[in-house]
Amino acid sequence: MYEKIVPPTTGSKITFKAGEPIVPDNPIIPFIRGDGTGIDIWPAAQKVFDAAVQKAYGGKRQITWFKIYAGDEACEVYGTYQYLPQDTQLAIKEYGVAIKGPLTTPVGGGIRSLNVALRQIYDLYACVRPCKYYPGTPSPHKTPEKLDVIIYRENTEDIYLGIEWRQGSEIGNKLISILNQELIPATPEHGKKQIPLDSGIGIKPISKHGSQRLVRRAIEHALRLPQPKQMVTLVHKGNIMKYTEGAFRDWGYELATTEFRSQIVTERESWILSNKEKNPDLSLEENARQIDPGYAAMTAPKQAEIRQEVEEVLNSIWDTHGQGQWKNKVMVNDRIADSIFQQIQTRPDEYSILATMNLNGDYLSDAAAAVVGGLGMGPGANIGDNCAIFEATHGTAPKYAGLDRINPGSVILSGVMMLEFMGWQEAADLIKRGIGEAISHRQVTYDLARMMTPPVEPPLKCSEFADAIIKFFK
Repeated sequence: MYEKIVPPTTGSKITFKAGEPIVPDNPIIPFIRGDGTGIDIWPAAQKVFDAAVQKAYGGKRQITWFKIYAGDEACEVYGTYQYLPQDTQLAIKEYGVAIKGPLTTPVGGGIRSLNVALRQIYDLYACVRPCKYYPGTPSPHKTPEKLDVIIYRENTEDIYLGIEWRQGSEIGNKLISILNQELIPATPEHGKKQIPLDSGIGIKPISKHGSQRLVRRAIEHALRLPQPKQMVTLVHKGNIMKYTEGAFRDWGYELATTEFRSQIVTERESWILSNKEKNPDLSLEENARQIDPGYAAMTAPKQAEIRQEVEEVLNSIWDTHGQGQWKNKVMVNDRIADSIFQQIQTRPDEYSILATMNLNGDYLSDAAAAVVGGLGMGPGANIGDNCAIFEATHGTAPKYAGLDRINPGSVILSGVMMLEFMGWQEAADLIKRGIGEAISHRQVTYDLARMMTPPVEPPLKCSEFADAIIKFFK
């Protein structure tokens, strides 16, 4: 079945049922070392994982690692341009859960992103990136401890689908011609807009199915959190892109208020209910005025629409959500993308789970990671209904490769997410505790050491940081 890799002779496969993993006590987990500094950070991370599992379960559980290849290392084994060999694709499909270090992708021409390719091959539609502060971690923000968010980023659509045509290409020119001469003029709302003839063209697809399955996972995660953190914020730029980003928001609310009706309340519903609770005799019109400050300036039909909204909310959910019951539900709200970008920095404690499309989730997750210490402390997971891949979120940093210097925190924390996904919470908690203690004791790699006050001299090596984490297991 495989060309150049040999599966372990011991261990068992992880399988999936209804989108959830069924994990044996001796799972086989494929791993991709990663390019550049992957040569340093993977051995350090694996050492931490094995030590945590051993301490937590005393030999009753154990991971059997299965080395597979992608990126530059794959080309060394399989030949030029074999960045993602068939062996690797088959192994991930067969064993269900995998973990990887950073992979190289050329900018501009050449291959598409390997990370994006893996997500699309296995339909890993949910990119999950938690950003939480570990005390003692240096940060450019005054109160980084207030940030504790989990970003659910749609992984398979948006501009990352990669459907585009180069400027001047025959197909690109043909598409521009059809748009300019036929489709745009046939759409009155576009007026006299025209696409410049010297443009490159890209397609931004956002589907109802893709949006709703992402929001579903985000709400299911929120239901597992402590009640004060049960909030899902739909992030979008729907004020500009109404039929893609705006649709994402609308489809998210539709999913929430149908599949999770008894368990959620929307922000706008909470205003209506709260107004009624404060004043039981409040009229529909006055309630409408209070939830929509621009009510007085609206047209009569629009005012009637708002009043109808108030009436429908009170008639449909007052018995199940009124009289303060909504306060114990998952809150679902939405925010414009550029607004949430600054709010996670100025008011981070007001948010918990952010559900977002691909591009918005990309830059928001990096910004959130910067608040809590940088990408070196940023884990990531790509999750679908039949497969999951956990990954370091930073680049390959080839100039540091082999120097035993880089921070392995990202791939270690990604392994924590993997252990939690497998239901091995005890081992995951040991690692989180070890990382927190190591940082608070100023036993850190150079990237964190140089930002501490005073700077740590000398910083720990990559391998030494792994040892420090293990030392603080309790």
